[in-house]
Amino acid sequence: MNEDQALAEIKRVIVQILEDKGEVVPAITADTELLSGALAIDSLDLAMMVSELEGSIGHDPFSHGFIEFRTAGELAKLYAK
Repeated sequence: MNEDQALAEIKRVIVQILEDKGEVVPAITADTELLSGALAIDSLDLAMMVSELEGSIGHDPFSHGFIEFRTAGELAKLYAK
């Protein structure tokens, strides 16, 4: 999976989480901050997102420990193979 494909999957999961919460879904780009930004997601939502991505992408970049990321694009780079 390349970075663009990973970002598309991240966007899909974010939209699903926000719609399930009844939140407005803003435009999501590689520069979108995942926490403390325009998205109405919290750390629990982020943990659920990472779990969902591991299942859908089939790769866990955090298997050896936490790697810091802030934006959707930074997370996509971690999932890109």
